[in-house]
Amino acid sequence: MNAPARPDARRNASPYLYGLENQAIARVLEGGQYGHTGITEEFERRIAGFLCVPDAVAVASGTAALHTALLAAGIGPGREVIVPSMTFCATVQAILAVGATPHFADIDPATLCVSDQLVLDAVTDKTAAVTPVLFGGRPVDLSAIQKELDERGIVVIEDAAHAFGSRDGTRRVGANGSAVTCFSFGPIKNLTCGQGGMVIPRTPSEADTIRRSRLLGVAQSQDERANTTSYRVEGFGLRYQLSALNAAIGLVQLDGFQAAEATRRHLWRTYRDALAPLGDVTLIDVDVDQAVPHLCQVRVPHRDAVFANLRRRDIGVGVHYPPNHTQPAFAAWHRPLPATEQAGEEILSLPFHQHLTEEDIDLVVTSLDQALKAAGGS
Repeated sequence: MNAPARPDARRNASPYLYGLENQAIARVLEGGQYGHTGITEEFERRIAGFLCVPDAVAVASGTAALHTALLAAGIGPGREVIVPSMTFCATVQAILAVGATPHFADIDPATLCVSDQLVLDAVTDKTAAVTPVLFGGRPVDLSAIQKELDERGIVVIEDAAHAFGSRDGTRRVGANGSAVTCFSFGPIKNLTCGQGGMVIPRTPSEADTIRRSRLLGVAQSQDERANTTSYRVEGFGLRYQLSALNAAIGLVQLDGFQAAEATRRHLWRTYRDALAPLGDVTLIDVDVDQAVPHLCQVRVPHRDAVFANLRRRDIGVGVHYPPNHTQPAFAAWHRPLPATEQAGEEILSLPFHQHLTEEDIDLVVTSLDQALKAAGGS
């Protein structure tokens, strides 16, 4: 059997494995217990230690992390959650899943993220939470308005699906103590479990609520249930636990994360330098000295024509994301968001994953330059 080809510029994103994931999965398979086990709890402890936080609660996906975090914060019907429209639809679906309504906020055109002033501009009497999206891995600092949010009883629930490992000053994202932080460990994230997520709670009470919610409302741990003839179901819950198979992958990934940080920053800076001579291209700033980049995005004229040209050249460009406030499912909450709408017509995600080489990036940028010239002359 031939070895699979190395993922290159034909792929927009691709998982990166460090070589021991297969062995880790095999050990779990041989052990015969594939659900939530001590391996899942070891992964939680290791993530908490990496972030220097008291606790971390593993769940089945980033969407499950957002859903359970909203439940733990008491967000429900009749309340609004401020959320940027520029995000994956999962962020909005999690808000709807608890019966709350999204209140879409506009973005800073340079970062594609909300700012403290944009958040305050969106606050209403019904606002119960704000969910900043750490787009592309960029930290979002709301510390300047944290006191006002606290006084209004508005909780910050970070969608940090793109931002595992990024720093907010001297601390990793998730460690500021004033926000509930939600990570995704999906297939193409900075750290992958194959599929998975993690919530960093603010308090032991929130952690307990999330642990119950991820296992159908059952209060007792697996070890406790194994030594008793009954258990208690204390409230609403779903089957959101992270399997040992996924946690085993995550443990190997965490061991290799220092390489992920260095490689992703190097690739993003390589793109930055290569793109600099292209006058029609604006690189989205991820604050690379603080972020572990998840995306490399540019704004370009004639985006749709450029996209089609590059796809014909077998360059794996993508678009992250079509704005949510223009989607049929969320039409009831549409409001004018000029910066988001303009970005939605211009953004282009370049191939970005740890398999890329500098030669791949040179090919992407050369092809982009040619596609821009072709689009401008059409």
